[in-house]
Amino acid sequence: MKRKALSMVLASAMTLSMIAGCGGNGGADTATDTTEKTETTETTESTDSAETTEETATEEAATEEAAPTADVSSEGEHELSVYAWDENFNIPALKAAEKAYQTVDPEFTLNIITQSGSQDVEQAVTLAAAAGDFSTLPDIVLFQDHYIQKFVADYPDAWQDIDDAGIDWSNLGAEKISYSTIGGKHYGAPVDNGTAIFAYRTDILEQCGYTLDDVTGISWDRWLEIAKDVHDQTGMAMLSMDHSGDDLPYMMLQAEGESQWTDNTTPNLVGNDKFKKIIEVIVQGANDGSIILANSWSEYTDQTIQGDQVAGVMNGNWIIPTIEQVADNSGKWAITTLPTIDGGKEGYAANGGSSLYVTANCTKPELAKAFLAYTFGGGDGAIETYDAALTDGGVITTCISAGKSDVYAKGVDFFNGQAIYADIVEMGSHVPVIQQSDFHYNLRTLVNTLITNVQNGNDIDSEIQAAQEQIEFEIAGSQN
Repeated sequence: MKRKALSMVLASAMTLSMIAGCGGNGGADTATDTTEKTETTETTESTDSAETTEETATEEAATEEAAPTADVSSEGEHELSVYAWDENFNIPALKAAEKAYQTVDPEFTLNIITQSGSQDVEQAVTLAAAAGDFSTLPDIVLFQDHYIQKFVADYPDAWQDIDDAGIDWSNLGAEKISYSTIGGKHYGAPVDNGTAIFAYRTDILEQCGYTLDDVTGISWDRWLEIAKDVHDQTGMAMLSMDHSGDDLPYMMLQAEGESQWTDNTTPNLVGNDKFKKIIEVIVQGANDGSIILANSWSEYTDQTIQGDQVAGVMNGNWIIPTIEQVADNSGKWAITTLPTIDGGKEGYAANGGSSLYVTANCTKPELAKAFLAYTFGGGDGAIETYDAALTDGGVITTCISAGKSDVYAKGVDFFNGQAIYADIVEMGSHVPVIQQSDFHYNLRTLVNTLITNVQNGNDIDSEIQAAQEQIEFEIAGSQN
């Protein structure tokens, strides 16, 4: 029962800010609405209150009761069912894949069962496993990258691997598929690309005497100098982040090829000089006005980005539709890579994403694997799939070959004619694989608090020590 309760709490704490932000053509409103709901849920993840946990579990149960379900037993020979969410992002990608696969199987049908959010999918798997009955699941589920390893470890009988699907895994971003490679086997086919971008207002840079090259491949110290100069000249910050769910430390550290973890349950904060330096950069930038640490997702998107308070945006590429909401800024943006601590090289990171997984209830696993391989797995239908997914839903591929299509190579007017989608796929091929943890979001909350305390004058080493001790306490408590 403890294991079940823990999984229910973890499932309730999914951070939709990354995935809901992938609203593609849904724009900022979709991202804001979904994420603000999630900000409340995230609090549950780091709270010991039994009352809060009980309320969350109850809410999830209600969500599951309302969620549409599958009936695999009634499917036809050429039919597969899938649970997914987000009508503006993931669903168009799945429809594109269905159409592409009909080229080789004209009778093929993909029964897309839309869920209200990722929590519906996670809860469906949790309840099926608790009941020991996976017949309630569809053939395939869309699942968040940061949580799949936890669910495969807890419920190994809920899944079928796709190791023999005939996918050329080297054609997919190594960092992306690292989430779905578990115990040496491949379990998932990636849908989207969470590669981080650093977008800059080139008109503001030029006004202050800089170009995009001046902020590419530089050190964070040099970035701080330029950012302060830009702020002094224009009053604009060079970067902002939703500090209620701050992903800056994670992305900045990943760009160094480093992690906040040495293994799944061992934090790597104390004695980690790169982590300490990154905290110092964020605090210095916040104190001198170069970085805005917003209090909420809506403040981050609506005020700092769309309100023209910043000359730069660093996040997963799904933030692009938010940037594009301000039509007057068309042609004034360009993207590049992240700075690094030492400089002299370009930094690569990722933030957010999801993949497709075959469940134990799939009675046609060969069809499921063939479908995934042909479309999202980089097969002959990948270009058709991802061209339409990009056009219809803003979904960017992590498949290297698919990212070389004419659609991806086309310049984007909003970004001054830059072929940003091809650039993002290329960037994604360089994102380093780092250690992940089931306690990723727990630690993120603690690191956010750490930054605030240091910004307020507390000793940085003491705060790092406190954060490490607290996450160790939370991990130990979850294992009892």
